[in-house]
Amino acid sequence: MAIATHRSSAPQSSRRTSAPSLAVVGVTGAVGQEFLAVLAQRRFPYSSIKMLASARSAGKEVTFQDRTYKVEELTEASFRGIDIALFSAGGSISKKFAPVAVEAGTIVVDNSSAFRQTPGIPLVVPEVNADALTTAGIKLGQGAIVANPNCSTIIALVPVTPLHRAAGVHRMVVSTYQAASGAGYAAMLELEQQARDVLAGKPAQCKLFKQQYAFNLFSHNSALGPNGYNEEEMKLVHETYKIWGYFAGTGSSVQVDPFSLPGAPRISATCVRVPVMRAHAESINLTFNKPLSEDEARQILAQAPGVSIIDDRANNTFPTPLDATGKDDVYVGRLRRDLSQDGNWGLNLFVCGDQLRKGAALNAVQIAELLLK
Repeated sequence: MAIATHRSSAPQSSRRTSAPSLAVVGVTGAVGQEFLAVLAQRRFPYSSIKMLASARSAGKEVTFQDRTYKVEELTEASFRGIDIALFSAGGSISKKFAPVAVEAGTIVVDNSSAFRQTPGIPLVVPEVNADALTTAGIKLGQGAIVANPNCSTIIALVPVTPLHRAAGVHRMVVSTYQAASGAGYAAMLELEQQARDVLAGKPAQCKLFKQQYAFNLFSHNSALGPNGYNEEEMKLVHETYKIWGYFAGTGSSVQVDPFSLPGAPRISATCVRVPVMRAHAESINLTFNKPLSEDEARQILAQAPGVSIIDDRANNTFPTPLDATGKDDVYVGRLRRDLSQDGNWGLNLFVCGDQLRKGAALNAVQIAELLLK
């Protein structure tokens, strides 16, 4: 049985002999399937495409753009003749196979956390720091790794960066409300099954998470560090510093003291799992280096790439995860002055973005598109 069907509703562009050859690593996973959807919808040009996954998925079929492909087992020989490989198979797989792909001359766009803090490997959000690819000298035909940031970081920085450029962020406090999609298919299935069980008067079975997920929320399930922050929270902090250019990368095991980075904003995050199937939400409080009014911020966001505004105070209508589900943009609303600060030095906003799209697959495909320019 085919795993999924992804077809573009628009006419397909003609394939050029110069179009790159592609590989999708982890194609049977939630993000892997979203890779295919985004590639089709954006009519990404390719000369060939290879579907790769673990040995247990090898032999399954994937339907993509009216063709059926057999999933191949990921091996060290998988990248011969491959120009671009989109990886979403977990950090351990990336650490093992991404260097192999690079040796074969492949550019790897990696969705895991394996290389995000590695010096010399660009961490890219195309709307924010597309020039990082040029700075790193990455070109088709030369093997390299480009890291895709964490979903919560991407969803925050698409709207916050234009404001940062305008007024300079002095301090950013982020609280995230993260959907099951961030933990993959297994989490989405667990949430659905628990909801069914609870509504039927049955006890919720906890398999992936230690706590009941349905009709509940809890601190993000990533490991806690000695400072009391979990890995998800520290990813948002450290990745923001790297993307904004405050340091070039220190190694993922090193905890950077933000107060030691000259001119860097102070950043704090609290990440929470909520019983939403798909699309993350974030409440963001900003303090600026110079005043920025609500109206000025709204004008900046209205022109920002990748941002859509839902900010209807009269009808109390603001972004929700359902608004963002299946959409490319990050939705912004609840834009208001921080009343705890004098003047226009602080701002609050609420954002929602689809974790599987802009938070993962779309961002990676946008990086691949930059490689074609």
